[in-house]
Amino acid sequence: MVLPFRQCDDFWATWQHCCVTSPAPVEIERTESAEEVFAVPEPDVPWVTIVHNDPVNLMSYVTYVFQSYFGYPKDKATKLMLDVHHKGRAVVSSGSREEMERDVQAMHGYGLWATLQQDRK
Repeated sequence: MVLPFRQCDDFWATWQHCCVTSPAPVEIERTESAEEVFAVPEPDVPWVTIVHNDPVNLMSYVTYVFQSYFGYPKDKATKLMLDVHHKGRAVVSSGSREEMERDVQAMHGYGLWATLQQDRK
């Protein structure tokens, strides 16, 4: 729809008057202190590898992975697998961050869902 020239001027004048506003000052409430934002992980707190339940892998395969990669006996591997299956996740190893990153990558290589985090008991 094409408006006549006069109506266009009226439209823009009305639009600028009603719709164009100047920015108002914004007040931001700080929720975190600088110490929290730049917090360095505590070196004494160990890291853990967590394996999560997934709908793809068989329970026998997960048990096999725990036995072959971590060297766990069948009983411990089965218990961890059942924790993953029933609780949705299980801590399968702990240590330094670098070791846990390596374990997580290995679990991904086996097709398992795994993450790492600091152990905060």
